Amino acid sequence: MEEEFKWLLQEEVHAVLRQLQDILKEASHRFALPVSGSEGPIKQENFILGTANADQVKGVLMLQGDTLCQADINLKMPRNNQLLHFAFRDDKQWKLQQIQDARNHVNQAIYLLTNRGTNYQFKTGCEVLKLMDAVMLQLTRARNRLTTPATLTLPEIASSSLTKMFTPALPSDTLMNFYINLNKLCLTVYQLHSLQPSSTKNFRPAGGSILHNPGAMFEYGNQRYEVSHVHKVECVVPWLNDALVFFTVSLQLCQQLKDKIAVFSGYWNYRLY
Repeated sequence: MEEEFKWLLQEEVHAVLRQLQDILKEASHRFALPVSGSEGPIKQENFILGTANADQVKGVLMLQGDTLCQADINLKMPRNNQLLHFAFRDDKQWKLQQIQDARNHVNQAIYLLTNRGTNYQFKTGCEVLKLMDAVMLQLTRARNRLTTPATLTLPEIASSSLTKMFTPALPSDTLMNFYINLNKLCLTVYQLHSLQPSSTKNFRPAGGSILHNPGAMFEYGNQRYEVSHVHKVECVVPWLNDALVFFTVSLQLCQQLKDKIAVFSGYWNYRLY
């Protein structure tokens, strides 16, 4: 058992670390990270927004890594079926913070692994466990940034610089919000109506949410509003799905190595701790 444990520390740990590095470098390519050997600009991709059962909102998005370079949106107004068209101004781009954060966590995980190169000698199982825990923390954070969009209040959406990026300017009764949910890039459009001071409705401002429902109320710029219509459209981004699969496989590899170390802990607690 002692010889087997030495072999695990000296050989198998490094084999797993190399495997993890290879997988995460593949993930980093999906995020268009500057990895040694990769050259050229990040390619631009076009995605069509839509839903199976609604035609109120349609659009085409141009994505380049973590940057939304262009958004071309057609919006059918529910009151009169008037068709409005909006696009990003030429001087505007929108950074998708979720992708940026996930990318940074992948980078950090790769750094932790490369810091323990093939010449590094692991002396205890505890040392390996600590490294695996640190890598798993970064991978879990990366995954969570893609699977858990931020909760925003309606005033936060209204005050976002995104609302000022379109030409022609968005009407005052329209809000938009982009976010990532798993492997999808989503756009939510909120259409509002103003609540008059004489309104007998009981005003209850809505809290933070990923998606607000019709009837949600808020106050912005000394004016009270109620959400009258909500439209959500989305498009699948294949490389986000790839990245999520790589995170899952990497987390499983880390856990398997931890489990192997744990098998020996019953025999040599003094070696582990």
